[in-house]
Amino acid sequence: MRESDLATVIDLADAADRMTMARYGAADLQVRDKPDRSPVTEVDTAVEEALRRMLARACPADGIIGEEYGGENRPGRVWVIDPVDGTKNFLRGNPVWATLIALVEDGVPTLGMVSAPALQRRWWAARGRGAWTLDRGRVGRVRVSGVTRLADAYLSTTSLGTWTRFHSRAAYLRLVDACWENRAFGDFWQHCLVAEGVVDLAAEPIVGFWDIAALKVLVEEAGGDFTDLSGRRDAGITSVLASNGRVHAAAMALLAPGTG
Repeated sequence: MRESDLATVIDLADAADRMTMARYGAADLQVRDKPDRSPVTEVDTAVEEALRRMLARACPADGIIGEEYGGENRPGRVWVIDPVDGTKNFLRGNPVWATLIALVEDGVPTLGMVSAPALQRRWWAARGRGAWTLDRGRVGRVRVSGVTRLADAYLSTTSLGTWTRFHSRAAYLRLVDACWENRAFGDFWQHCLVAEGVVDLAAEPIVGFWDIAALKVLVEEAGGDFTDLSGRRDAGITSVLASNGRVHAAAMALLAPGTG
């Protein structure tokens, strides 16, 4: 990672925040469905286009992958953009949505930015430099919790329905039953809460590369663990178990289909 990369990612997040907040709550928002029936708005596409233009000027040799326009995860430096993570929330006036931006170098996320302007929050991390948050103008370092037993653990996911479609509803409910409490904070936010030590586990049976690149470095730099449901740690994973590390193995064992 270059020294200038943090300034670049802050500029990108600032630009995204201006665009998303200008249209948040707009009555004339244009929306269409993707083939998987997930919604995409004019804001999703406009923000990704704007960030791509900024990166083309600032880092012309780097690759770019975005949720709306794709791209190739090639060797070297690649920027990964999710212009609005939590589009359904954005549409309904729920403030839990964010722009996710990551720098991936030779397949490893080294810099991640999560900007949630409606929450007045940001989280960011750089490999080897810790994980940080900006909360209503105050900057502080974040660390995962010290919980060591599933019986004391707080668990989150996005939607129970996705477990039926992509993994095992029964497996997820086994984990729910083993934990102290569970909620569906969902999307990016649950992983930020893991990094902050507010939640101990966040599990997802299906994710895209743009959903997790920024969050992986955030959770890991906060002292946590970030794998797929079988324990793979590479950036190409398509499911996620994020944790404080201390309850990771026990949770993963319960999520194995057919266990119990």
